Amino acid sequence: MPEQQNIEYKSAWHDDYLKWICGFSNAIGGIIYIGKDDVGNVIGIEGYKKLMDDIPNKVRNAMGITVEVNLHE
Repeated sequence: MPEQQNIEYKSAWHDDYLKWICGFSNAIGGIIYIGKDDVGNVIGIEGYKKLMDDIPNKVRNAMGITVEVNLHE
């Protein structure tokens, strides 16, 4: 599945992706897949367990909204 208006692939997490989350929350929603290249191939990510806790907390602290973070294997 290629990237679309509401689907974004990122190879790693960077806090500036909070802007994407803000944009998705102000539109029709969206999904950011972390650990995929621009074509959608899985490349994996180290430290994913910590990210699963950190990302929702960063979003809540920055924007006051709750996001769902899931692990796909």
